[in-house]
Amino acid sequence: MCSFECTFCSDCANDRLGGFCPNCGGELVRRPIRPAGKLINNPPSTVRIFKPEGCAPSKAT
Repeated sequence: MCSFECTFCSDCANDRLGGFCPNCGGELVRRPIRPAGKLINNPPSTVRIFKPEGCAPSKAT
């Protein structure tokens, strides 16, 4: 994920995008783990955006 919380599968993040977000150009890093005690009042989003065509290569330099 990037600092804007764009997320990508690990294959795309590493192999196609070279570790950079195609949306903002920021570095892609591992998503932090949310503590179990925080999940009750702060559940993860249920909205997912899926691109069946996959990710385009990053334009970051």
